[in-house]
Amino acid sequence: MPCRSVASRSAIVNAITFARVPLIFLWALFAVLQERAVSSGAGGGVALAVAAGACMLLSGLTDLWDGQLARRWNVVSTLGKMSDPLMDKIFYIVAFPVLTWQAVHQGAGPAVELSLLALTVLYLLRDTWVTFIRSVGAMYGADVGAMWLGKVRTALSFPGAGWIYLYLAFRRTVAPGGAWAARAWPLSVVAVELLLAVLTVWSFATYTRAYLPYLKRALERK
Repeated sequence: MPCRSVASRSAIVNAITFARVPLIFLWALFAVLQERAVSSGAGGGVALAVAAGACMLLSGLTDLWDGQLARRWNVVSTLGKMSDPLMDKIFYIVAFPVLTWQAVHQGAGPAVELSLLALTVLYLLRDTWVTFIRSVGAMYGADVGAMWLGKVRTALSFPGAGWIYLYLAFRRTVAPGGAWAARAWPLSVVAVELLLAVLTVWSFATYTRAYLPYLKRALERK
């Protein structure tokens, strides 16, 4: 494969990876505008929700596309291994606080609001800690690629955040009473949040156990 071809393919993969950031910021913008439009009774709420959902979907899909292309084109790199989880973290840092704000702003109820707040704190704590211990591991030549549990958590986080957003964006359009969505949808959101919380704590423990020897070496270094 010519060097220029390798460079161009690496550039495409990196561009897809970094596209996760502007897409999730666009989602946040549309989500906030949609929330304000619905709350004020202005029109365009559905269109804004669709635009927001499309941006979040594309942002999540970049995590699938960049890895597949990198392996297919044989351009897996250390930069990719480090930047991909960083883009994931930016997704979480933007998505979950905005979802928490949206839930509180519209009065989604204590169960959804508090579980979202707890999930946001868990995500931020876990990702900050894992970034730190992976950096310590990198000092000693450790493989800093994502573990299988981290990949599972990431793969489920994108649709999980999307499901929560769909609920918050459209729950006020569901007629109360005997409708399935009015009863089961909030429970499904809490169940998704609980699943993501369990995976986050599990992932926290798994990464800590894997990188603990490197952390001990760093602490013992004089």
